[in-house]
Amino acid sequence: MRPAPSPADRTCGAHLRAGGTSFTVRAPEASALHLCLFDGTHERRIPMQRDGDYWHVEVPLVGAGQRYGYRAEGRHDPANAHWFDPAKLLVDPYAIELDTRFVYDPALSVFGADTAALVPRAIVQPASAAPLPEPPLFAPGGLIYELNVRSFTMRHPDVPPEQRGTIAALAHSAVIAHFQKVGVAAIELMPIVAWIDERHLPPLGLVNAWGYNPVAPMALDPRLCPGGVDELRATVATLRDAGIGVLLDLVFNHTGESDTGGPTLSLRGLDPRSYAHAPDGSLINDAGTGNTLDFARPHVRNVTLAALRHFAMLGIDGFRFDLASVMARSPGFDPAAPIFAAIAADPVLSTRIMIAEPWDIGPGGYQLGKFPDNWLEWNDRFRDDVRRFWRGDGSPGALATRIAGSSDTFGGTHTRSVNFVAAHDGFTLADMLAYAGRHNEANGENNRDGHGEEICWNNGTEGPSDDPAIRTARDIDARALLATLFAARGTPMLTAGDEFGRSQRGNNNAYAQDNDTTWLDWTNRDIALEDFVARLSQFRRDGPLADQAWLQSADWRDMTDRPMTPDRWNSTGGFQLRLPTPPHTFYIRIDRGERRVTLARADLLESRP
Repeated sequence: MRPAPSPADRTCGAHLRAGGTSFTVRAPEASALHLCLFDGTHERRIPMQRDGDYWHVEVPLVGAGQRYGYRAEGRHDPANAHWFDPAKLLVDPYAIELDTRFVYDPALSVFGADTAALVPRAIVQPASAAPLPEPPLFAPGGLIYELNVRSFTMRHPDVPPEQRGTIAALAHSAVIAHFQKVGVAAIELMPIVAWIDERHLPPLGLVNAWGYNPVAPMALDPRLCPGGVDELRATVATLRDAGIGVLLDLVFNHTGESDTGGPTLSLRGLDPRSYAHAPDGSLINDAGTGNTLDFARPHVRNVTLAALRHFAMLGIDGFRFDLASVMARSPGFDPAAPIFAAIAADPVLSTRIMIAEPWDIGPGGYQLGKFPDNWLEWNDRFRDDVRRFWRGDGSPGALATRIAGSSDTFGGTHTRSVNFVAAHDGFTLADMLAYAGRHNEANGENNRDGHGEEICWNNGTEGPSDDPAIRTARDIDARALLATLFAARGTPMLTAGDEFGRSQRGNNNAYAQDNDTTWLDWTNRDIALEDFVARLSQFRRDGPLADQAWLQSADWRDMTDRPMTPDRWNSTGGFQLRLPTPPHTFYIRIDRGERRVTLARADLLESRP
């Protein structure tokens, strides 16, 4: 073995060097570390050398394509946050590619049970000297299209069967044509980083379909991306050539190692202090998974930044952060948290789009409007106030505030609001109008999971209906909600399939349904509704609605064309808005009595069928 590199040369992960590969991993409390090299099932263990909190070894004649993992020795005392177990094969937190996907097995949680046959191996990557990425295509105000790779492509009739369910399918010409028809500025991919099923799912015959349970933050899931980094890079480039940006939904608030009964896969077995602990030593649960990552620790921030840089260098336009409040905890939320400054100071990351889901379930976890001024934020107040208005129990004043960009929250001349009426989490748009309550029995939790207080209404009957009056009412409501979304100041977000009436049969927490419940039905989609959304999107792009500054010239009126007053905001069933944009004047008219949104220029676009 060659001498370990000096601290100045130290970079975590596996890196090719002249004649071999260097391996570095952080494990400050381990008593010994072994690099495990695999040739098929044969394992060769190589002792690593300690240098402070890090362990190194440089192995000659090892090159790109080599499979590897780690084993760590040390104290095993879970009650005091020590999980060392040399029987556990551990994935490099800096792994870029894995040779197989994670599959849960109870042995992953059993001390002394060897897991070499269960855990994926990381793959040493070729050296890369990629140029700096081009500026993002996506700009705030453009349409974000949230999609799950598998559910979006598994039933697409034009995508070859062998390509369905993969990232490569998103580059198919028929898929791109749909994006362009709807006017998508950027697709936002639900997690594509390798994840593991929660341990309660296999006994139920279910799997995690959403991916919000990752293990290594930059290792692509081999099922979604069998071609690895090259497949992602090529897909991003093809989409970019078509004028479509790519955003990634990433999870840095927890990992798939879960609570004290979870599997030992990576950080738990290498550096268990990466997880936040209460003063009594118990794991903090601000993410709802039992193991919140501790962003007060520099090394946690460092692996996060490394993952972001990795994806940015592949041409990714930006990132949406799941439960982003966790990233600014130490342990309380800090609007000046170090992670924000580090992103702002990075020459690549500072050019990317950053989007926060601005809440977690911990104390003081709801932080809408508190993220940096150049970040966008998911705005659940928009979702709720728009739904309430069209259900009939919300006020016109509250709706106007949301259409104006939630100026009560964000203020300023450029709102940071990401507006949506439905997302992956919760009812689909169609189900919101067809069900008065959740129907999650298929999840195996006796319908207790998922949000129990959805703002929804069924228009007279629960579930599907052949009654023409009910079907028409639901269609009118869907169009009113969609038109409101596209009329609003800010950045609209549409979840894939809502433009053509996708249903999950009333399941508002379909994370465990990798089947026809979530796979989009392309054959029976509502083309009339899809065409309506395409016209809305075109109208927004052609007029002033995508311009953040329209609020300054807006003229708010009541339904009889009188200037609005506080009393009129409280008494009216709607309002209208004039936007002088020479040589045209644009109109937005919200009429709850008629259940209609009118967006007009020289021609007229109505929300009724």
